[in-house]
Amino acid sequence: MLTHIVCWKYKDETTDAMRGDHTEGLRSLPRLIPNIVSFAVGSDILHLERSFDTALIAVFSGRSAFDAYTDHPEHQKVALFGREISK
Repeated sequence: MLTHIVCWKYKDETTDAMRGDHTEGLRSLPRLIPNIVSFAVGSDILHLERSFDTALIAVFSGRSAFDAYTDHPEHQKVALFGREISK
């Protein structure tokens, strides 16, 4: 098993709509990409200075499943958007 954890802290100019688009894009990935064992996306509820805004935890059966996810065009699209709106 391979667990993949990613956290985003959005830029100040990132709008609520952009945050929602990012979260929904992330949540769509398990429907589009095979071989994901589990996938959870959540948003910050504490709003502390040290908090991240959004995080995901994904579990894959192994490295080959993770690599397929990483290289998948839908993941690439959501990952690029996440990089553009994050610090």
